[in-house]
Amino acid sequence: MKIAILPLSFLLAVGLWLAAAQPWVTGGWPLPPFDAASLSFDHILLAYGHMPRGIIALLVGALLGLSGALLQIVLRNPIADPSTLGISAGAQLALVAVTVLAPEWLAWGRWPIAMFGAMAALAIVMGIGAARAFHPVTMVIAGMLVALFASSFAAALTLAQGQYLFSLVVWNGGSLVQTGWGPTFTLIAALIIGGIGAALLARPLSVLGLAAETARSLGLNVAWVRGLAVLLACGLAASVSATVGLVAFVGLAAPAISRALGARKPAQVLWMAPIAGALLLSVCDGLVLTVAGAGGEMFPTGAVTGLIGGPLLLWLLPRLRATPPPAHSDALPRRKRPALMLWALAVFSIVLLVILVMVGRLPDGWALLDRESLALFLPNRLPRLIGAASAGGLLALSGAILQRLTANPLASPEVLGVSGGAAMGYAGLLFLTAAPTALQLTLGATVGGALALALITLCVLGRNARPERLLLAGVAVSSLAASVLSLLMAAGTMKSFAILAWLSGSASALTGTGAAALAGLLVGLTIGALFLGRWLAILPLGPEVARALGIPVRLATVAMVLLAGLATGAATILVGPLSFVGLMAPHLARHLGFARATDHLLGSMLIGVLLMLAADFGARMASFPYDLPLGLFASLLGAPWLIWLLLRRPA
Repeated sequence: MKIAILPLSFLLAVGLWLAAAQPWVTGGWPLPPFDAASLSFDHILLAYGHMPRGIIALLVGALLGLSGALLQIVLRNPIADPSTLGISAGAQLALVAVTVLAPEWLAWGRWPIAMFGAMAALAIVMGIGAARAFHPVTMVIAGMLVALFASSFAAALTLAQGQYLFSLVVWNGGSLVQTGWGPTFTLIAALIIGGIGAALLARPLSVLGLAAETARSLGLNVAWVRGLAVLLACGLAASVSATVGLVAFVGLAAPAISRALGARKPAQVLWMAPIAGALLLSVCDGLVLTVAGAGGEMFPTGAVTGLIGGPLLLWLLPRLRATPPPAHSDALPRRKRPALMLWALAVFSIVLLVILVMVGRLPDGWALLDRESLALFLPNRLPRLIGAASAGGLLALSGAILQRLTANPLASPEVLGVSGGAAMGYAGLLFLTAAPTALQLTLGATVGGALALALITLCVLGRNARPERLLLAGVAVSSLAASVLSLLMAAGTMKSFAILAWLSGSASALTGTGAAALAGLLVGLTIGALFLGRWLAILPLGPEVARALGIPVRLATVAMVLLAGLATGAATILVGPLSFVGLMAPHLARHLGFARATDHLLGSMLIGVLLMLAADFGARMASFPYDLPLGLFASLLGAPWLIWLLLRRPA
């Protein structure tokens, strides 16, 4: 019965494809070899558009299914695929950067550029995995964080080049629209090479599945097999990105479908996953064509397939190993008198705020604003600085709570998923309302963040609830949000530009009332977190120890999640989903010697304030007289730290 799903899916895909072709079938079907000069316009659309598109859907799905199967088998990770490991996002960033900054390089073809970006992202993630025994939780979180940086940087580059905006948005969503047969032949060659490589690796991968130590005892070169399989998977994913853009989560779904249909051995998964991926993407593309025929709205198919990623990740969570990743044993300093450093950070934050208010840049250089200029600029500059500083403090506070709660150095507000939920609410209201007010957009973002938080809380309260599952639940919600945003932005209207601008982060639209509210919320949530400091000091020791010491583990976990979610949602609502401050600040605080929970929270919050003030200053001055996205500058500050942090080997 299960195996009948595949032929039924094939019949459904063919039926949808034939139904979509009916408007152009006048006087029969064109037959190869095609001669454009002798074909009617309808037949040209069929021969060079609709027919190759149907083949492309099958090829792309098969390539991604095979890539995902290879990654899941070699890494022994059921939620590994080119999307969750950052491979597709790395290829995306490379292609967008070359398109915007050096289009002449495209003369060499897209495939080498996509391969370079994919390999760079993969090298970072695999380096992290090698340092931590390729633990599934660490691999996926690292991959999603690398993907977050690559995607945000690509979005900022797209936003900075308005002439490329809509074409890049549609391409980033994974468009299968074709104007010829050239890409089809390229992907056929890639699939043949990938199939031969997978067939040669099937037996070694079966041995590797026994465990690395057992495989070595049987004479298998584990490093070579792992490296070849990962390189092959990366090449397959890069060929897809270079040809049609980003098609998310087919590589995750296809192996899962194969296992659900009865495939158990690696060889079975390797031949069944490409078939499942091809049929899945073909059905999705048929549904897109059906909607386009009914409503005249064409969405990139890759954005539609991405909607399966978040729910599928949540469904696969119980199948993931429930052991926490290896912790660092680095000997970090412990400050004897942390109060002095905390006061120093607080004073420095105030001084820096005053300096940034007073200092300005003019066409002929830097200047200290006089009384008249200060009165002119203060109503705009002061709310922006206060809002940026407060948002940085809230994100840092959230990051400190998450890292202590989960005992995982990779936790951050971005992974929590609340930023993605708020972004969905914001974008949804922007598209559903003709002229939304600021209050309506705020309410939309609030509702979106609350729904994301509710979903994550349900995952935390469910069976086998462990701290690392909180992180992965957040990854799933963030992935779903990213897919929805891609779908909305692919509509190709000016609202797409508005969403991109907000996603990149900017405090320039803050009013005095909004900045004051954000600052007040920062003070209130910081006080609330300090009252819960004892819980944060004990929870990282494990649920058994916490219960023995009288801590209500479930209540404490939910309270921490709510506090971190509210802090993240508040910052997201007013200045967009800023990146990396919630990851960096807690680590900087820990390296400054803030070991106790309360000291760590306060230190992280103050460092987050300083980091966001620096990001705001850079965003205003780097391209004077124009402002760059605040979120981009926060990412630029965070990326070197992120890479160094994740690539450190535990002692």
